[in-house]
Amino acid sequence: MVWRTVLVTAAGALLLFGTVLVFQALDSRSHSNSDTLRPFLLTMGPVWLVAVLAGAVLLRDGRRRRSA
Repeated sequence: MVWRTVLVTAAGALLLFGTVLVFQALDSRSHSNSDTLRPFLLTMGPVWLVAVLAGAVLLRDGRRRRSA
């Protein structure tokens, strides 16, 4: 279980770093806030959604509990 936590933490740090790079790339060519935020949210929103769901699946306890 420890390796899963380390893996998810490392992936989260990489995703955070990538998010900053994407924001900088979009912001460098924009002329207004809406030129930056709209494409940023459309790009990174689904990426973060998939990352959070994948992390939840990886960190979930693999044993299933049966109700009596």
